[in-house]
Amino acid sequence: DTVGLRIPNHPLALELLRIFKVLGGKGVAAPSANRFGAVSPTAASAVQEELGEYLSADDLILDGGSSEVGIESTIINCTTDSPEIIRPGFITPQMVEESTGLKSNYAKTDMKVSGNLESHYAPKAKVIIDRDPQHGEGFIALSEIPTPEGAIRLSSPVTTEEFARDLYAALRLGDLKELKTIVVTAPTGGGLAEAISDRLGKAANS
Repeated sequence: DTVGLRIPNHPLALELLRIFKVLGGKGVAAPSANRFGAVSPTAASAVQEELGEYLSADDLILDGGSSEVGIESTIINCTTDSPEIIRPGFITPQMVEESTGLKSNYAKTDMKVSGNLESHYAPKAKVIIDRDPQHGEGFIALSEIPTPEGAIRLSSPVTTEEFARDLYAALRLGDLKELKTIVVTAPTGGGLAEAISDRLGKAANS
């Protein structure tokens, strides 16, 4: 009964759509470039690692550089009287209200949308949130938080925006290092921090 529309904000993706329209196309139907439930790629090299063995010689990966935001997009349910955010992302309720004049909030739904399972976005390593890492465990936290002795620092973002942008690359780095456990100290607050907490909660449930 519903359809999801993804609107890119990248010159390469927009040019692809423009040329496709010139050729008579109405839009591109495509999933995300990752295996179901796995960590989302945020660079072309990560897409190759994730899907390379499944691609044919004629398949192409368009390299537009690293993702600007990092975590997945906001999903908004527009079938209700007021827009409902059912997957948090960079776009916040305040942004929706500023754009549309309509009040928006976060809401849970049974509607089938990407990323609404309790377990998702998970690396091979076990993800643990908000505890001190032990010797040999991976560690992701804002740069202001020191690395405990023996922990393996995977990312030290300065801001919440950097945290979101670097999170998945850091989780993939932990898998590349064959770590068993990755401990994450998540940023606090609303907006993007809430979206990061959503992704980490699902990764930790896997």
